[in-house]
Amino acid sequence: MGTPGAAEGAGAIGAVYSLIVLVPAIAVGVRRLHDTGRTGWWMLIGLIPLIGFLVLLYFFVLDSNPGSNEYGPNPKESNHNQEGSFKV
Repeated sequence: MGTPGAAEGAGAIGAVYSLIVLVPAIAVGVRRLHDTGRTGWWMLIGLIPLIGFLVLLYFFVLDSNPGSNEYGPNPKESNHNQEGSFKV
């Protein structure tokens, strides 16, 4: 049987795409954890089936900590009035 589209090389293309998207996805997750005052190591809790996903989901939907933390200033409180930037 095999993977659908494997004969045309879609399996290899899908694997390459997954690897390319993996690194930015991890970076976004770590950045979000930093916004809530947690270290990026919390991403490893996602390896625990179901419970890890739920814990990460909870952390990702939390509001950012007000003010600066050890990872830098809160991006929501940035007062940069540069062209092309906007305030949320």
